[in-house]
Amino acid sequence: MDASLVGRREEAGHVDALLDAARQGQGGALVVRGEPGIGKTSLLRHAERAAGDFLMMRAFGAEFEMELPFAVLHQLCAPILGDVAALPAPHRKALEIAFGLDTGIPDPFLVGVATLGLLAEAAAERPLLCLVDDAQWLDHASAKALAFLARRVAGERVALLLSVREPHRLPEFGELPTLELKGLSELDARALLAAAIRAPMDERVRDRILAEARGNPLALLELPRSAGLAGMAGGFALPPSVPGVIEQSFRARLELLSPQAKLLLTVAAADPVGDPGLLWRAADVLGIEPS
Repeated sequence: MDASLVGRREEAGHVDALLDAARQGQGGALVVRGEPGIGKTSLLRHAERAAGDFLMMRAFGAEFEMELPFAVLHQLCAPILGDVAALPAPHRKALEIAFGLDTGIPDPFLVGVATLGLLAEAAAERPLLCLVDDAQWLDHASAKALAFLARRVAGERVALLLSVREPHRLPEFGELPTLELKGLSELDARALLAAAIRAPMDERVRDRILAEARGNPLALLELPRSAGLAGMAGGFALPPSVPGVIEQSFRARLELLSPQAKLLLTVAAADPVGDPGLLWRAADVLGIEPS
């Protein structure tokens, strides 16, 4: 198990069980909840690695798209939109309206049924894994459609794995199986810190990092970068907010990037489907040189 999953063997086992059930035609859904940096995305990446025999579909919630109906559902289904034409006429029309390909008022029930049919057909040849990160930023229409789907995949080779950041609550997913991620134990936190920092470390520095991180894996990795180790050993206080420390660390690293690298990251963030080919075509149009 890689360093990002130190102390998460049991949680990774729940993800593996979800995938194994989907392989046997017993689909299901799992919601992973926790504070920023606690390991939600690491579990989704574990699912990606463990699902090498699956067809993979991904979507990412974005706060600035929350007012766009069906934005995340469209993002998730983008790889198989060509299969919409094979759906029964009412279902095809429902998705075409939802995705802006036809005019009319979308029927939430028909959109849900059509999405279920679309994914079930995609899973006919091999099981399907749907990954939705940052689901706290789902638009309401997509949240309803995915909740509808999650409650009806029991007879399909479809697994749905979503991550939700605390303290957000999504009533649509309230009754779905949920995995609450807590901070690592002190033993696991020490193991992760030792794996991340190979150099000898003063015991006072190590204890300070462990105390400030409070078992948050990303904080354990970022705190040594965000404050001088000598200062930590001397007892100077760090900012009380672990997410704030993490954000400051990432901002500092972004500031070190070249203007072209910053532009490329902005373009990548705007891409709704995470298509590398599309990203590099956009980079070429903008004159961004690969390095």
